[in-house]
Amino acid sequence: MTEWTVHGTRRVYESEWMSVDLDDVEIPQGERFEHHVLRLPHPSTGVVVTDADRVLLLWRHRFATGAWGWEIPAGRCEAGEEPATSAVREVEEETGYRVGRLEPLITFNPLAGVSSHVTHIFEGTDARRTGEHDPAEAAKVEWVAADDIPRFIRKGLVPDGITLAALSTYLTLRST
Repeated sequence: MTEWTVHGTRRVYESEWMSVDLDDVEIPQGERFEHHVLRLPHPSTGVVVTDADRVLLLWRHRFATGAWGWEIPAGRCEAGEEPATSAVREVEEETGYRVGRLEPLITFNPLAGVSSHVTHIFEGTDARRTGEHDPAEAAKVEWVAADDIPRFIRKGLVPDGITLAALSTYLTLRST
């Protein structure tokens, strides 16, 4: 049996975006210690927007890592918002495109060892341009050939973990 026992939780930081807790845990061999856990109150969503053999991506800089890279449109659900509604909203806000059809692709925990966070990824199709992309979200928004994505990944041009999971899942399922 490898399930850990949680004896209690002590909150050390809280904001509207996240909380950091120290959980008093015991592992099956009997050792007991405090383990940091990042808790986010709302799930996040992301969308692999496709058009024939292309994917809509954002080229953006992330200050926390100091890295530029390609990402799918993504963001957090607002309080009470359904993941699919959030996904459509995030695509339009970040790219200037509105998806017409949305299908679930994958749901996963990006950092399961230290976080309770859940991310819902969708595939969006039938995108139509409704405006310009938000320059605070990305330096540029481009349709990228799906066949180019593995090369981008190998070159380190897709450093975001949620985007890596989403694109890898999309490409794998697309080829089956």
